[in-house]
Amino acid sequence: MKRRYLYIKRLVDLCCSIVGLVLISPLFLVLSIWIKLDSSGPVFFRQKRIGKGGHVFLIYKFRTMIVDAEKQGKQITVGDDRRITRCGTILRKYKLDELPQLINVIRGEMSLVGPRPEVPAYVELYDDQQRRVFTVSPGLTDEASIKYRHENQLLQVAEDAERTYIEVIMPDKLRINLRYLETASIRKDLGIILKTLFAVVKR
Repeated sequence: MKRRYLYIKRLVDLCCSIVGLVLISPLFLVLSIWIKLDSSGPVFFRQKRIGKGGHVFLIYKFRTMIVDAEKQGKQITVGDDRRITRCGTILRKYKLDELPQLINVIRGEMSLVGPRPEVPAYVELYDDQQRRVFTVSPGLTDEASIKYRHENQLLQVAEDAERTYIEVIMPDKLRINLRYLETASIRKDLGIILKTLFAVVKR
């Protein structure tokens, strides 16, 4: 990718993330209180993900599941997963649980737009071609996320949810993201952000 594009992209990431966090800080407070009142446990959930260059980082989210949920089930969530809290259902529906990732963007671990970061266990299944997604910073949103915005519902009706994710959904997401690498631009990134906002509002 062109150095000029990457420089502008980072500048946009920083400006938008800092301004965004300031503007939605009251919402952060309200959601934090709601999460604490709804169930026991921390406000934030941190999980290992693989970022640019294959490096591991901790992604931030508002907690939407019970404490130690990963020890009580698989790493993917399907439909009305019993581990999801009451407020977590709403947070997930409107993608509000993703807002703390603006912190990851400011830290330089993520970008506003880029391939969504995957957990280490699934990354181990990538082939050499698919690993090209690690040449860019992972993002808050991407074209694959828009296409699979109803992923939980798709997995809910699958005979084997995890197998369907690994063999069907994940490879398709990677194909979409590899195509993004070939055509990435500031204009395209802004288009993806607008499509994401439209998809969330439409819900």
